[in-house]
Amino acid sequence: MAEDESAGFELASAYDFLLKCILIGESGTGKSCLLHHFVNNQFRTNSAHTIGVEFSSRIVKIGNKNVKLQLWDTAGQERFRSVTRSYYRGAAVCILVYDITKRTTYEPLSRWLADARAVASPDLAVVVVGNKLDRADDEREVSQLEATQWASDNGVLFLETSSLTGENVETPFLLAARSILLAIESGRLDPEKPGSGISFGDRTLRRLGSGSRLSFGFGSASGAGSDAGSTRGRSGGVIRLKNRVTESFEGCCS
Repeated sequence: MAEDESAGFELASAYDFLLKCILIGESGTGKSCLLHHFVNNQFRTNSAHTIGVEFSSRIVKIGNKNVKLQLWDTAGQERFRSVTRSYYRGAAVCILVYDITKRTTYEPLSRWLADARAVASPDLAVVVVGNKLDRADDEREVSQLEATQWASDNGVLFLETSSLTGENVETPFLLAARSILLAIESGRLDPEKPGSGISFGDRTLRRLGSGSRLSFGFGSASGAGSDAGSTRGRSGGVIRLKNRVTESFEGCCS
């Protein structure tokens, strides 16, 4: 590899912080498809149910910092619960997914959230995601209003996505990462605290020490090739939604 190519690759793969992120929720909600679209910018047409845990990662830009998300996609079936729960330990971010067309995937949210908060980092950032926004309105079983109220009552962020069309798929990850960095900047969260689910990627930041305030320059939160700065989120709120389509595919994501 040429020297300039090597330097370019090094720059592209460099990051300031590493965050452990778990995706949890009932089976068939489209967690794997959501993650696949986030990482690969495309819908996975042939998706089988996850067995145990699958791993992937992606670097996103939050303000003026590069954040690497270490992404753990967990199986939703009860028979894997004892195995997957162990992967919650030390997670900094939790994406909790349900299917807006199946109330049976929404009703257990409190149990999923309690499990995550019991095992993951005490400063866990949680975003609840209502997936399959592309489905027809008459298929919906959980309203935005109901889910928004639940999120507000439980102190978590909320939005709806479509892993099929890609609508809002980046937003939950960016919101959660931004929440973590704001907590670090304010001094509420110490990246060097054991079990925080956060690691420094840049040695310069590490030398600053946990007692220093870090300026992240938050003007917007965006991933590569995205404009997430145009969408606004708030605790218990709904992210602005785009036009929807009703096309669907067979499998766990449809």
